[in-house]
Amino acid sequence: MNPIRLKAIIRKEFYHLIRDYRSLYLAFAIPLLLIILFGYALSLDVDHIPTVVVDYDRTELSRDFTGKLSASPYFDILASPDSSAQATDYLDRDEASVVIVIPPDFTKHIRADRAAEMQIIIDGSDPIFAGAVRGYLTAFTESYNSKLLMSFLNRQGLKTIKPPVEGRIRIWFNEDLESRNFILPGIIAIIIMIVGAMLTSLVIAREYESGTMETIKSLPVTAGEFLLGKAIPYFFIGLADVFIAMLLGQLLFGVVMKGSFWLMVLATSLYLVCALLLGLLISSVTRSQLVANQAAVMLTYLPSLLLSNFVFPIINMPVVLQWVTYLVPARYYIDILVGVYLRNTGLNYLGPDMAVLGVMCLILMGLNFLPLKKEGL
Repeated sequence: MNPIRLKAIIRKEFYHLIRDYRSLYLAFAIPLLLIILFGYALSLDVDHIPTVVVDYDRTELSRDFTGKLSASPYFDILASPDSSAQATDYLDRDEASVVIVIPPDFTKHIRADRAAEMQIIIDGSDPIFAGAVRGYLTAFTESYNSKLLMSFLNRQGLKTIKPPVEGRIRIWFNEDLESRNFILPGIIAIIIMIVGAMLTSLVIAREYESGTMETIKSLPVTAGEFLLGKAIPYFFIGLADVFIAMLLGQLLFGVVMKGSFWLMVLATSLYLVCALLLGLLISSVTRSQLVANQAAVMLTYLPSLLLSNFVFPIINMPVVLQWVTYLVPARYYIDILVGVYLRNTGLNYLGPDMAVLGVMCLILMGLNFLPLKKEGL
């Protein structure tokens, strides 16, 4: 490999980047926008659930139930209409997600030591959200029942019964259960695919469309020098975007890396090389910037977003898709990001994922040489 020829190709690609402001816009503006949008807008936490309570009983006990529900950080009571029909209007207008109807004989049944029924209506348009709300309401109701039971036993002069099983739960790695602590590191994987694969998917196709590929083939340039010269500018741009994303995550959202910074750099470099090689392969095969851009979205961005365990858990996918995820580099990089950012794990735990990324880099490198060798490089 001749360093003079390699330097010439790198310089040529840098000139293309400087002259094409749209590529620079994609390289820097969109990743920054993703960090801000995903950090502030995307949240998997379920809290401040808009709730409407219809209290037909209007007693001290029913008001106590409503007050404890309102004091919870998970429920915000918006209104207390006079009828169930008025309450369901809030659901129809999508102004509330939960309607609770307390019957007129609620306190009467409890004072008589009988079961008191209560109607709870949950908006099930979003099944994941509805499932979380149902879990919150079930836990809240059980906690309220235990307090009523203790009060009943005290009135009867009986000894409080201790439950036979007591679960002592301790949260590791993400003690506050903040979804942004997982989302923001995952965005780095998406940013790398945008900068690495989607931008490099245009560089070789541009040479074919502009007709300069014939000139390049006539030069004493090898396929390795050509690929490396095309990839190096985007490699440094990708690393710069990753560092900016890490800095913004810490300054704006307080997401701090717990593991080794240099392990993060090594894993990021491997994943970035995979993205660059994948984009170059798409560019070599399609030879059209339009087709290459569409193929890059389908083969790099969407799988990284949907099949990497970032947004949707892999374990909930059909078996066929679970096998497909093993071909997605972002799956392994997401595991590394979680290990470095949240779990503070080292190379002995993250080594297998990094080894898979290394093997993918070698395979993609070999595949990149095939179309270029056919062209005579």
